[in-house]
Amino acid sequence: MSVIKKIFWFYVDGFRNMTLGRQLWIIILLKLFILFAILRLFFFPDFLKSRFKNDADRSDYVIEQITQTKSNNND
Repeated sequence: MSVIKKIFWFYVDGFRNMTLGRQLWIIILLKLFILFAILRLFFFPDFLKSRFKNDADRSDYVIEQITQTKSNNND
């Protein structure tokens, strides 16, 4: 058996024999789902789609924001 297969089966057996670990993984996955799916809908609206009508305008705005130089640091 190769080393990669031994490592793979080591982790498979470990996850299979978990008791408390499964509940913790369920909690972790549920928290990730809440953070990335639900909160994103309410707190992070699609700024570019709401302000610009087409992809060309969106890309122009992003390029301007990325390449914009700071004029306040001329001391």
